[in-house]
Amino acid sequence: MSIVVEDLALGANGLSVMVKDTIDIAGYPTRASSRALADAPAAAEHAQVVAALLAAGWRVTGKTSLHELAFGTTGLNAWTGTPANPRYPGYIPGGSSSGSAAAVAAGLCDVALGTDTGGSVRIPAACCGVFGLKPTFGRVSRQGVMPARSSLDCVGPLARDMDSLIAAMHAIAPTFTTPKLPHSLTIGVVGVAACAPVQVAVSQALARCGWPLVAQSLPGMAAAYGAAMAVINGETWAACGHLLATGHVGNDVAERLRAASLTSPQALADADIIRRAFTAEVDAALAVTPILALPTMPDLPLLVADAADTRAALGMTSLVRAFNLSGHPALSIPLHSASGLPVGLQLIAAHGADELLCAVARELARRLEE
Repeated sequence: MSIVVEDLALGANGLSVMVKDTIDIAGYPTRASSRALADAPAAAEHAQVVAALLAAGWRVTGKTSLHELAFGTTGLNAWTGTPANPRYPGYIPGGSSSGSAAAVAAGLCDVALGTDTGGSVRIPAACCGVFGLKPTFGRVSRQGVMPARSSLDCVGPLARDMDSLIAAMHAIAPTFTTPKLPHSLTIGVVGVAACAPVQVAVSQALARCGWPLVAQSLPGMAAAYGAAMAVINGETWAACGHLLATGHVGNDVAERLRAASLTSPQALADADIIRRAFTAEVDAALAVTPILALPTMPDLPLLVADAADTRAALGMTSLVRAFNLSGHPALSIPLHSASGLPVGLQLIAAHGADELLCAVARELARRLEE
């Protein structure tokens, strides 16, 4: 079961980082864990985020596997093998940045880079019990990242602790400054549908944080989820649909691609209207409380044996995907259910407030360890 698809030794002697295999590293092919790209040529130059890490003194030690073509939430991959979940054996690692989350959880690197188009950093972070950040859309360069064009996708770090995650943001986001905790803070708790073990874990964590809590609602989340699905389907079909002709795309992803090909121009136009409305809704909530909190996933992770139906597993992203549509930064903090299984606590901040989000997450994690 492959976590690392290329062992590398690039850079200095700083913190170690592994990179999802949708991100170019000069001299190595970018295959996106797809047999359809098995013969892809080597990348001519580093993606901008890789160049930035090397310039900052990091060591790039490997490329990580993923859910094929970054088009799935479970992390299952019949060609490269599904990465084992290091902390929760038998459970899915989450997708699509499965290898990146598993590498961090296994201690193979200090930080790993993933990409998040519909939860693909936050879902595996929650499944593997690590921290994962989807930055504000556009805050981190996507130059040299597959797919080349996306209105949803963000490069983001995964780490075992917030200090390492923040160090990665300093390297890959040139405008990222030192996170500072505000003197006072109120957290808006977004009411969502989630199973009892998840709700209990999240509620207990927020109660322990010591900050005032205010109930918030985002009634447009369901519509935003559907709109984000339309956008990712349309954009993934445009980027990867031609690979179906190779006959080498895995069955689960091929089925999703064929369904994505039916995305209509009207659906995309409607999605844009919903995008604007939901973005305004989230902005209005954040004007009341500068941080919003809700679970990362509505349920506990699936067992690998129960996760074969990729489309049925898409409900895992019901609480994360809407924030790709709106572009707000979102971060998953690892928690545990009463049974010991992983739960994610998701925090949301305003556009560009990635530093605030990281400062609050770091302090919340510190308080939960007390």
